[in-house]
Amino acid sequence: MFGAPGRLAVEARLPAMREENDVDVCVVNGENVADGAGITGKLADKLLAAGADVVTLGNHTFRRDGIGPYLDKSERVIRPANAGSLLPGRGLAIVEAKNGVRVAVINLIGQLFLDPAESPWEMVDPLIEEAHTKAPVVIVDFHAEATSEKIALARWLDGRVTAVIGTHTHVQTNDARVLPGGTAAITDAGMTGPHDSVIGVQAELAIRRMRTRMPVRFQPAEGGVRIEGVLIECTDDGRATGIEPVRVDA
Repeated sequence: MFGAPGRLAVEARLPAMREENDVDVCVVNGENVADGAGITGKLADKLLAAGADVVTLGNHTFRRDGIGPYLDKSERVIRPANAGSLLPGRGLAIVEAKNGVRVAVINLIGQLFLDPAESPWEMVDPLIEEAHTKAPVVIVDFHAEATSEKIALARWLDGRVTAVIGTHTHVQTNDARVLPGGTAAITDAGMTGPHDSVIGVQAELAIRRMRTRMPVRFQPAEGGVRIEGVLIECTDDGRATGIEPVRVDA
């Protein structure tokens, strides 16, 4: 979700989309909701009020003042579990879906090109074990730069989690599939926000920084707003049976 255009699209459309698709639980990534970088407690509360059951974050988690105390208190807004053990917040949330099934949501960040405090590979297995003690359905938001790392983690977790959903690169990929072990996967769920842009940023500003290598303050674009994501179907014991990309003009 990118900037005010993405947030406003979710606030306006998410309740109806949940109803139309009979959605039992909804997870959104909100790390870019505050002017394209970070999140505030107030904005997180708006996303939850609009129908998000869990809000995941990423490498821009702590870009906004005051978010640390909020994350320490929140049980439904989570940051990457491997971002650092000394940081406020948590990387695992447990919620109850509309049909009564408990769902665990894990947030991790990739190590290729992002340099987290801890490798996701060293902590993912204990996290999965912990999640399964609390819920049969386990969803992983893997916020990573490299497509290879996202695909590798989905393969590693195949049959042990319900879904591995890639985020961070803002471009929806054409590889949504259910792996042989019953795990739904997509390399990147896409971006909810202004697509007449460079991954959400006003194109002229992004191009200026790339051409000149001079500091440029980015601003969210406004045109071509659409909602992107995936719709996953699974059994109550957590085995995925289908995954479908979602792309809705807003």
